Amino acid sequence: MREVGLFEAKTKLSALVEEAGRGTEITITKRGKPVARLMPPATHDAEAAKAAIERLRAAGRKLKPTTLDEIIEWKNEGRR
Repeated sequence: MREVGLFEAKTKLSALVEEAGRGTEITITKRGKPVARLMPPATHDAEAAKAAIERLRAAGRKLKPTTLDEIIEWKNEGRR
């Protein structure tokens, strides 16, 4: 991680954005205190997200109540 003062950040913003795009995290400071961060964009793994959604759906199918008493019990449990 790199720290850059606010004045330098204002004068070299384009270069700092390019650097962040290449993977460097840059902290911008004002009078020595961190005030902002430039970070590389997050990468998303679409396949991992789809797999996680399917696991949640499968878990939801297992949790479906079968009787009215069970539904009432779940409702009351949520109120505790």
